[in-house]
Amino acid sequence: MTQKFTILLAGELTVTDRLRSQIGGSRVIAADGGMAHASMLGVVPELWLGDFDSSGEALVSRYADVPRQSHPVAKNATDGELAVDEAIRLGATELLLAGGFGGQADHAFAHLMLLLRLKARGMKVMLSSGHEEAWPLLDDAVEVDVPPASRLSILPVTDLERITIEGVRWPLKDRDVVLGSTLTLSNEVEKPPARVSVAAGKAIVLAYPV
Repeated sequence: MTQKFTILLAGELTVTDRLRSQIGGSRVIAADGGMAHASMLGVVPELWLGDFDSSGEALVSRYADVPRQSHPVAKNATDGELAVDEAIRLGATELLLAGGFGGQADHAFAHLMLLLRLKARGMKVMLSSGHEEAWPLLDDAVEVDVPPASRLSILPVTDLERITIEGVRWPLKDRDVVLGSTLTLSNEVEKPPARVSVAAGKAIVLAYPV
């Protein structure tokens, strides 16, 4: 049985019809300042988790009835990772991390790497800011269903063996791409869904829906 959770993170978030649709029907957990996105999305999280160092008094007052799980400021994981762990404990099989881009670069990068770790554990997962989306590519294939003319980039995390990109303006076929190459940045979707596959390697697939 699929159990989808949305984790509200404290990064940038643009509320779009696409994002509302993606969140629809999911259970919601807020990670600290991510609670600020709840009203814009029209959701009330079932749990608010974190050290609450980025949640102002007005937010705490507004959501006083939401159950809270407090953690110390000095801890071994971010509030976002703790929220993900709690969702998995509650039975999550699919995760949407909303608000994971923007803000501090170290946190945004960590969220992207978290996608790879979660996928390695068998979790279906994506990250979204509303105008930017990310999926992990881990020795496999990913289909990206975004409108035509949406920008598509693949950011290698390791060397990629025989990457193939279909449904785009500049397709690739069985091309090796080394870590640090910009070859796979700023493509354009022509025939959705675009499909990205690799024989071996890890990458983050980024899309900018129009």
